[in-house]
Amino acid sequence: MQLPFDSSSNCFPSPRPEIVDLSSYTAPLEGRRDLLRLDFNENTLGPSPLVIRALKDIHAEHIAIYPEYGGLREAFVKNLTSLGLSAPLSVDQVGLFNGVDAAIHAIFHAYGDKDTLLLTTSPTFGYYTPCARMQGMKISAIPYIGSDFSFPFDAIYSELVSKQPRLLFICNPNNPTGTRLSPQSIIHLAHAEPKTLVVVDELYEAFTGDSVMPLVDFEHTPNLLVLRSLSKTAGLAGLRIGFAIGDPRVVDMISRVTGPYDINSLAVTAAFAALSDQAYVETYVNKVFESREWIKAKLEASDLRFHLDGGNYFLIWPRREPLTVESALRSDGILVRNMLGKHLLEGALRVSIGTIDQMKKFWDSFSSIDAN
Repeated sequence: MQLPFDSSSNCFPSPRPEIVDLSSYTAPLEGRRDLLRLDFNENTLGPSPLVIRALKDIHAEHIAIYPEYGGLREAFVKNLTSLGLSAPLSVDQVGLFNGVDAAIHAIFHAYGDKDTLLLTTSPTFGYYTPCARMQGMKISAIPYIGSDFSFPFDAIYSELVSKQPRLLFICNPNNPTGTRLSPQSIIHLAHAEPKTLVVVDELYEAFTGDSVMPLVDFEHTPNLLVLRSLSKTAGLAGLRIGFAIGDPRVVDMISRVTGPYDINSLAVTAAFAALSDQAYVETYVNKVFESREWIKAKLEASDLRFHLDGGNYFLIWPRREPLTVESALRSDGILVRNMLGKHLLEGALRVSIGTIDQMKKFWDSFSSIDAN
């Protein structure tokens, strides 16, 4: 619960002015166990069996001592290299973080001066805004265009070259609209203003293949930073581990504002196992692709407004009041995310895509609830 702060009182230490009026990023994460989780775009099956086995085999000593990270960057680089890169990647180009949320916070802490500008899109991942505001940054959020939520490239480019923002954040594909931007366009934006740090949030890249990683050479594009995670595909959302890939100097700067042991030993152990089982990730992604086509056919045969583009999620506008539908779905054991308060998305629900059986369960329940 966020309590009101009385700045006139002498009874408490005064925080920075930016924090007093800050609305923190919050999400309804309690009471979700044992339900069909279609609300936060997580892996709906869980991690690889190799991860479970590795966690079960952890020695007590490994929990009693501080975590060690030796070899984890190398394992991540090996995993990325197996997927194809335009230039060799070295371990000093990879930063380790307690989830991508911690990486985002560190980026703003390292680069977000008071009164400098964050340029981004709207609607997009909600954590960018509070991170910018806690640094006292100004925010320019350019709306997506039209009913298909096209990327506002011309407007972004114009503000980029005219205002030289300190940071440009692009979620690609975008959460929650699924909007996709070509890797070539992102690299073009980075080259257009070298003084701006262009951050590409690629948490859902596996579901589109639109990554800049196969194309970018960080030596020639040092102002481009890529964020990756093991939450969405590898099923490690509960263990919190994320990566930032870029020029070694940028990675060093954002790593300086993190704690020495931010990532716990269990997360490290799970990450090694997950990175060694790329076949599991590919199998899961293929299941999502299969389900995506199934639910797309159902949506197209209905008379409902929907939007399905990139990522492992889609937007649907129910006939009935969204809060009523959301509540009724929860009573049926299914969680979805209400887009209440999201710019351009009022009246919509965001639904994660799981397996075909999971999507059938959702569709049967949703169709019954929304028809009444």
